[in-house]
Amino acid sequence: MATFTSSLPNHLLKLLEQKAKELGMPKNKLIEKALSIYLDQLNRADYVKSYKRMGDDEDITQIAEEGMEDYLSQLDQEDEES
Repeated sequence: MATFTSSLPNHLLKLLEQKAKELGMPKNKLIEKALSIYLDQLNRADYVKSYKRMGDDEDITQIAEEGMEDYLSQLDQEDEES
């Protein structure tokens, strides 16, 4: 595990110390967990943005609709065969 040194504003450091004491965990573990959650949220936000961009892309929408038509046709064929 690598070592990382950083500066924090005093008010944030006090909040960190209080929360770490309250949770009974070391400050570095609390920072590690918080950073992990934050980075995961950023990745999820990027994922959502990409889907929104695709939803605005007419070519992607057409491909998706054609795929749904094919899928529904397959379901209809399976129902007829049953």
